Amino acid sequence: MTTLQSNLLENHTPSGREEAWRFTPLKRLGGMHDGSATPELRNSLATKNPLKDGVTFTHQDVIAVTESDDAIVQRIRAFTNSGALLTIPANTEVAEPIFLNRTSMSTKSAEFSRVQIKAGNHCKATVIIENTGDTHLAEDLEIIVEPGAHLTLISLQEWGSETIHAGRHHAIVDRDATFTSIVVTVGGDLVRLLPTVDFIAPGASCDLSGVYFATAGQFFEHRMFVDHKVANAKSRVNYKGALAGDKAHTVWIGDVFIRAAAEGTDTYELNRNLLLSDGARADSVPNLEIETGEIVGAGHASTTGRFDDEQLFYLMSRGINMEDARRLVVRGFFNEIIAEIGNEEIQNRLMDRIDSELAKAAK
Repeated sequence: MTTLQSNLLENHTPSGREEAWRFTPLKRLGGMHDGSATPELRNSLATKNPLKDGVTFTHQDVIAVTESDDAIVQRIRAFTNSGALLTIPANTEVAEPIFLNRTSMSTKSAEFSRVQIKAGNHCKATVIIENTGDTHLAEDLEIIVEPGAHLTLISLQEWGSETIHAGRHHAIVDRDATFTSIVVTVGGDLVRLLPTVDFIAPGASCDLSGVYFATAGQFFEHRMFVDHKVANAKSRVNYKGALAGDKAHTVWIGDVFIRAAAEGTDTYELNRNLLLSDGARADSVPNLEIETGEIVGAGHASTTGRFDDEQLFYLMSRGINMEDARRLVVRGFFNEIIAEIGNEEIQNRLMDRIDSELAKAAK
């Protein structure tokens, strides 16, 4: 790192007073935001199964295709040019999901990871990233969805209890391309993810959905930003969270910016939170900034509440005990999004993990 880079990073070290950081407990970030973490280049992301249909996965130098003012992303880029590159060739339909997995490495240092996923013109593919174990991870993930491509990215945070994970997942969506993101966070001490989308040509669309389940002491933050800078693009955001246990804390921020040139925009964002116990806190902040009235539609909604007593009563009146009734209600709450994954093994594994976390919280 040069002296100039070092000075720039010092000037951008978050204090916690900035809007982007006002909810985040900076002292729990393991120093990834302020330079006190010990960075390592581990390249722990790997393919799980043999690649097909001309798909390639390499570790090499990568060139950033987007800018970012996020302090952690800037530190990653100042530290290394090396990263992982997944390329899906143009005009290719990959029938089976492409699995990438990252396992535990160390909590004594931090992995500074750069990843790029490139979906070629008119390709169609699903990429599943599985994160497990305990680690400290700072992640800069860029997704390039070229014209006419259809890419689904499923990111699974099934971390252990000591993990700190701060990542930016930024998608650039080109003309008539479709990007679908499903984010699941059911583990970790602190997880802060930034799923963001930049539309760069008309006809593009995105669907961002996710679920998170925080138990005692866990902090999960998901901060969306969708930039409608071109005409006739469509976006949907749907995140659901549940919390159980003392000092369980989740933050969901949904920002949609409709610029003056983005006529014909169609957007809607929704966040729902279910509080399962006292002492848990869910912050939900949907935002819309609109610079043109020539749009198809724009809206947002946010709800935070406790168990529906009528649902519990209905189940218990049919002989189901309280514990099982709670489990069934939580499963039903999450199923809408979990079912979109389309992989029965993963869906069952996630529901089992949610059941396990709920059982621990009830003790």
